[in-house]
Amino acid sequence: MALLEKWRDLAYDEKMNKGDLQRFWQDYFKKEQDVYKELLADPDKEVKGSVKELADKFGLDIMTMTGFLDGINDSLVTPNPIEDMEEDTEVSLKFDKEELYKNMVAADAEWLYNLEEWNDIFPEDKRKEMYKEKKKEMTYVAEQKIYPNDPCPCGSG
Repeated sequence: MALLEKWRDLAYDEKMNKGDLQRFWQDYFKKEQDVYKELLADPDKEVKGSVKELADKFGLDIMTMTGFLDGINDSLVTPNPIEDMEEDTEVSLKFDKEELYKNMVAADAEWLYNLEEWNDIFPEDKRKEMYKEKKKEMTYVAEQKIYPNDPCPCGSG
């Protein structure tokens, strides 16, 4: 069984009681935040290695590292082969800064997109612009429905 499948079985276990699941995610989010602080401190440095090496580097267990890799994958310059990833699979954490910020906004991960480390990467006005852009992109605007007694939108009457 690939690591990602094990991670998803653990993280989305419907049999786990609500309190344990909540503690699991709180613990995960804290660890995730610590890894992002380290990555954002030097955003142009490419961090790479095997899943196990990176887990050791960041002080994480393999499953937490797998969850982190699953979360960051859409923001990477070159996505990792997470579907069939094992402990010895070589991965890279080279991320697109704008894409990462926007994906954090899309995930409503306020504890991540408000990290102080972003201040050294993007000025506040740029962050606000990216925030608004992503929120607007995610907002569905329904087309105005035309009812039988409404005038024709083509202007004919």
